[in-house]
Amino acid sequence: MRPLDALAKVCGDVRPGEPAEGVLGVEPALVAAPENVTEAADVMRVAAENGLAVVPRGAETRLDWGAPPERCDLLVDTHRLDGLIEHAAGDLVAKVEAGLPMDRLAEKLAERGQRLALDVPLPGSTVGGTIATGAAGPLRSLYGTPRNLVIGLTIVRADGQIARSGGKVVKNVAGYDLGRLFSGSFGTLGLIVDATFRLHPVPAATAYVVCAVNGPEDAYDAVQTVLHCAVAPSAVEYIGHIGPGTVAVLLEGVPEGVAARARQTAELLGENAEIRETAPDGWGRYPDGTTLIDLSAPPPALRDLLTLLGPDIAVSWSGSGHGHVGLPAESTPDEVADVLGRLREALGRHRGGAVVRYTPEEVRGEIDLWGPIPALALMRRVKDQFDPDHRLSPGRFAGGI
Repeated sequence: MRPLDALAKVCGDVRPGEPAEGVLGVEPALVAAPENVTEAADVMRVAAENGLAVVPRGAETRLDWGAPPERCDLLVDTHRLDGLIEHAAGDLVAKVEAGLPMDRLAEKLAERGQRLALDVPLPGSTVGGTIATGAAGPLRSLYGTPRNLVIGLTIVRADGQIARSGGKVVKNVAGYDLGRLFSGSFGTLGLIVDATFRLHPVPAATAYVVCAVNGPEDAYDAVQTVLHCAVAPSAVEYIGHIGPGTVAVLLEGVPEGVAARARQTAELLGENAEIRETAPDGWGRYPDGTTLIDLSAPPPALRDLLTLLGPDIAVSWSGSGHGHVGLPAESTPDEVADVLGRLREALGRHRGGAVVRYTPEEVRGEIDLWGPIPALALMRRVKDQFDPDHRLSPGRFAGGI
């Protein structure tokens, strides 16, 4: 039986792929959109029986992250897996399907005065895609990333078996914390079907303290001042468009407390600081550019980072020690490689690193997207255990995983 016919017997939405659906230029032969966990498991089982390489797809907001797959026989689209399965408001827990967009989830949770404290820079991103890429915005400073907020996960393994961990099941599968393991796995370990999240109340009041800074030393001092004072910010961001940058601080809580902490923060930051009700331009967004570089290093690395980049390259930096650099469209492969190399050298002194999330095709083939990965041998062993035939998003992740 042809793979298309075999898939059509177990899934109600199966069709040939189209050129426009290519993953970084690799066209899928087939596309399947399962409606529930049973269909998802059957699709993955049929794929295993036919030796098909599988690439998951959510809303395509980050499908251009990482490397192109070595092949894409089957694109598994999660748009029909878009339900809020359970919202246990009293327990501050929600279980949601992987294809549900994060903004729709936020709307549903807000009806009960709660939120998933995971702000995602790209509108329309799905739950599954957000977990698979480990994406997070400014709130990561206080609440962390998906790996910190996922308390349960349902996945379908490469062979079509369903595995669950955490949440109400409590006991992990084979000793693995799947939420942490699958966060940032780029679809190489299994198909995420649903996730259970730890929630937080929507704050009664918020305020932003925004301060213009002039140069690396000024920016570093402002960020360190806030991080080492008692105002308890929910997020601290450096936003550097072309030219002078801005340090912005988000404060959340009860109205009286937020107002007092905002005044205290503004006094600490000096005469250039002002208190606003809304976020400044660029808050929680990736810097503009056709090449996006993801940065990680301890917060003190900010000074070296800004000194290296200068005022002509767009950058954002979180108080948690995570940031992004955007390089303009006219950047040549040599120029991207030069900036990337200098970033890795500078951040390496702080035990940090730089990873290229997306870049034009002509650049991608000339650079090392991932850089040094000390844990690569362990990652390959995990890949071998979860996907022994290497059929899941083959080649998408670091080291060709």
